[in-house]
Amino acid sequence: MKKIGMVGIGMMGHGIATNVRKAGYPLGVLEHPGNQPLDTLLGQGAVAYRSASELASDSEVVILCVTGSPEVEAVLSQPGGVLDGLKAGSVIIDCSTAIPSSTLRIAEQVAERGGRFLDAPMTRTPKEAAEGRLNLLVGGDRALFEEMLPLLRSFAENVTHTGPVGSGHRMKLLHNFVSLGQVALLGEAAACAARANIDPAVLVEVLAKGGGGGAALDRLKPYLLDQDPNALRFTLANANKDLGYYTVMAQDSAAAHEISDAVAATFERLATIAPARYVSEVAALLNDA
Repeated sequence: MKKIGMVGIGMMGHGIATNVRKAGYPLGVLEHPGNQPLDTLLGQGAVAYRSASELASDSEVVILCVTGSPEVEAVLSQPGGVLDGLKAGSVIIDCSTAIPSSTLRIAEQVAERGGRFLDAPMTRTPKEAAEGRLNLLVGGDRALFEEMLPLLRSFAENVTHTGPVGSGHRMKLLHNFVSLGQVALLGEAAACAARANIDPAVLVEVLAKGGGGGAALDRLKPYLLDQDPNALRFTLANANKDLGYYTVMAQDSAAAHEISDAVAATFERLATIAPARYVSEVAALLNDA
């Protein structure tokens, strides 16, 4: 089986790494202060590396799961980065959320080093990451996609080929805009309902039976009813970052972005107040802001 290297063992990355290792792939991980504890992975046979270039030189596939475009560019291009150790024919799979224009530049840099590239951002939450049930949106050469499919299926339930390089990151930003837009709309409605002393249980029941039902309401429901934020463990800081990326993509494409501007303004304000709080808490934070 191909030797896999992984950069970014955070809340999502830890689940990915665990399932890659569970599927039997030899796994190396980059030591980094932002990682979740590595003890379990190391106990399962994973090997820790101190530099990204060393990790890349000892891997056939390198999976990236970092915060965003600046981090992807840094871990690849900085001295001692992945590109310094990349072997000809090796594959980079970027599961991060990124700006598509940056993705295209990175793919060119990887190709110049003789490597191959897929952008494969994910949807769902750390819970599904731990269960190996992520959704992956994969941009890149179709033949390479098919070659990597067994690996991708080791940590994902649904794997969709979205088109050429960059299309995976475009689709992820479209998905997150729609998802976060629905959360913002429902959160604002719930905040207004609270000011009018409407019982949250009544609000949820009425929305669920009508046009407000769906995944966004399902994920907000535990907080609206029981103040449990864990059904949507996605921070306001990350939501703000993703919506900023969407705005860049829309502007680069000369596409309409009036609604996304309003959604982005909401999350920017809340992220300034409480960046580490979860998106599920939007309704309460809007009333406190």
